[in-house]
Amino acid sequence: MLKESKIAQKAPYKVEVKPGRFSWCSCGLSKNQPRCDNTHREYSTLKSVKIEFTEAKTVWFCGCKQTKNPPYCDGTHNAL
Repeated sequence: MLKESKIAQKAPYKVEVKPGRFSWCSCGLSKNQPRCDNTHREYSTLKSVKIEFTEAKTVWFCGCKQTKNPPYCDGTHNAL
């Protein structure tokens, strides 16, 4: 079982979100990055991060999965 996140990419994901619920992949295994596709259930002890958006906007989601502010990019990928 994966206990640490896999780096999906060394850059953030720019996503135009709409109002509603968004599940961010924290394990790095989802085939639908940065969205969770529940792959973690089979291969990881990590869980998705669920966020509720009240308005449409641009969001930069972490792609390296090492952020200190999940699910948002904090620039940690620059040091990898």
